[in-house]
Amino acid sequence: MTSRSLSWMLLIAIVCALRHGAALAQDVPGIEICTAEKKMERRTSCLQSNVNFLQTAVTKLSVDSGQKIDAANRRIESLESMVAELRKTVAELQEAQKKPQPPVKEGGKDNVKESGK
Repeated sequence: MTSRSLSWMLLIAIVCALRHGAALAQDVPGIEICTAEKKMERRTSCLQSNVNFLQTAVTKLSVDSGQKIDAANRRIESLESMVAELRKTVAELQEAQKKPQPPVKEGGKDNVKESGK
């Protein structure tokens, strides 16, 4: 590398760094203290900016809340269906347990027949 190309690269790096720093200094929307403004036009503008920010925030939060509520309702429905299936299975198992069980066969013969002989 020559000293000339090195100086150009250094200049480009400095410009990029300064440009990046300028981007960080941009105005970030949020609540401003409007009582410090002396002129009525500026105070009105400041208050309107606050109203716009709050309306945007409320709209975003209501959409997020609606999505969370919808997701929770879907989850509740799936859990309710799962509980219904489990109740049905428990009822079937209880019915099967209440039915008399046939005697156990040993060696291919019924215990009832052997005791009758």
